[in-house]
Amino acid sequence: MTASLSTHVLDTAAGGPAVRVAVELLQGDETVARAQTDADGRARLAESLDPGTYRLVFHPPSPFFTRVELEIVLEDGHYHVPLLISPFSCASYRGS
Repeated sequence: MTASLSTHVLDTAAGGPAVRVAVELLQGDETVARAQTDADGRARLAESLDPGTYRLVFHPPSPFFTRVELEIVLEDGHYHVPLLISPFSCASYRGS
């Protein structure tokens, strides 16, 4: 069993993708993957992950949120976890 993970960061204040947002994936204290969002705000973090609990850490372009961290549990399959960010709010969900 393996899992894969991608993300998409959208700047809802600007109405478009958030470009060059640093994203990290950690398991425990170990960094498993690092990426930056592309011109479409997307990043593919890993193709072959062991099932388990991970922390997905975003460093968004916000004057208020300098770090957004989500703890996620991955099982078998592909996971897509978008982040919607504006200067003073953020939200996430499990995408497809």
